[in-house]
Amino acid sequence: MPDLQDEPFSPEIVSGEIVYRGAVWDVRSDRFRYGDGEIVRQYVDHTGAVAVVAVDDDGRVLLIQQYRHPIRHRDWELPAGLLDIEGEEPLLAAQRELAEEADITAEHWEPLVSTYTTPGGNSEIIHLFLATGISPAATVHDRTDEEADIRVEWVPLGEVADAVMAGRMRNAILSIGVLAAERRGVGGA
Repeated sequence: MPDLQDEPFSPEIVSGEIVYRGAVWDVRSDRFRYGDGEIVRQYVDHTGAVAVVAVDDDGRVLLIQQYRHPIRHRDWELPAGLLDIEGEEPLLAAQRELAEEADITAEHWEPLVSTYTTPGGNSEIIHLFLATGISPAATVHDRTDEEADIRVEWVPLGEVADAVMAGRMRNAILSIGVLAAERRGVGGA
C-alpha cells in the first residue's frame, strides 16, 4: 500500500451533548449513524497538546519526571502541555511549554510527529516537535501542583529508547517522541 494513511470520516451526528464539563476538558456523548444503525459513544473532548523532544549538543534528551495521579506514578515525560490558549499555534505552544517546564529555549525547531493519544476514548491530538540549539531561558518559572517538584534530567537518547523498549518507561508520548527522534538519526543515533 504505497499511500498507507488514516482516512477522515464524518458520520451524521444524530445528537450530542456534554455530559460532564471539566476544568480542562469535557466529556461528550454522541449518537451517530454508522452502517445500518446508530451508535452511542462517550469520549473526552480534548483541546489537543504539544510535546518537545529537546536534544542537546551531546545527543542527550531532556526528560522531566512528575507525579501523575491517574496512574499513581512519577513517570518520565517530555516537556508538554495543552493547546489551551485560543488561537495559539502548536509550535508557539511547544516553545512556551519548554520554557515553562524546563526553563530552557531552543534555537532550532522542527515538527517530529503528531499522534492521537487514545482515539477510542478521546479526541486529543498531540504535536511533537524536535528542539535543538538549547540554551537557558531568560526567566525561571514558578511551578505549582504536580509541577512543583519536577525533576529534570538530560539522558542519552539511546538509553531512553532502550528503557522504552525494555518497558521501564511507559509514557506513550515519551515513547513515540524518543523512538521517532532515534529513527531520524538525532543525537548520533
